Amino acid sequence: MAAEHWLMVAGPGRGTGLGRVMRTLLVLLWLAAPGSALYFHIGETEKKCFIEEIPDETMVIGNYRTQLYDKQREEYQPATPGLGMFVEVKDPEDKVILARQYGSEGRFTFTSHTPGEHQICLHSNSTKFSLFAGGMLRVHLDIQVGEHANDYAEIAAKDKLSELQLRVRQLVEQVEQIQKEQNYQRWREERFRQTSESTNQRVLWWSILQTLILVAIGVWQMRHLKSFFEAKKLV
Repeated sequence: MAAEHWLMVAGPGRGTGLGRVMRTLLVLLWLAAPGSALYFHIGETEKKCFIEEIPDETMVIGNYRTQLYDKQREEYQPATPGLGMFVEVKDPEDKVILARQYGSEGRFTFTSHTPGEHQICLHSNSTKFSLFAGGMLRVHLDIQVGEHANDYAEIAAKDKLSELQLRVRQLVEQVEQIQKEQNYQRWREERFRQTSESTNQRVLWWSILQTLILVAIGVWQMRHLKSFFEAKKLV
């Protein structure tokens, strides 16, 4: 399912430096738009998991709705309210940070405290209902990360912000999210560098060990041949 992003650039003339800076900033904000919308099918005992790379101290909101396949109409219909979904989220250290039962349509929220790959798993409680027995369930899932999880219409109404104030706040939060993404990428780079250095060091020590083993075998062979020739009185 394709996701569309729309970008509109408005500002000073093309030739000004400020205009170029504004266009560059807006492009960066557009590229840093974490979020995904998709749908998938699961069986009654099946479990689906997704990996989401999330910086630390970042809020994530997931919205989902389920549809049950109607064999008579040969199409998917909204699932019954009794058909629920169990959502489980694990952080990069495999610690459970969310485990909760929801209804056939719901919304889950969590905040990351460790940067890295978070595992989001969903499965149904379909074994309790004969309606779903042997059938397929379609789940529509929309995951929003960072400032994209904020409802700015609700924020504007609550804090009584003007359109300009709301836009400035949105831009500030987008810049903060970009900074978090940059910090996460630096953390990943540092982790990769440490792994590379550790691997190189292990390769070096293994090469040294191989060299020592070859030298030891060579010395042993020379001593053995010398003893053999001396025993045969050839030397």
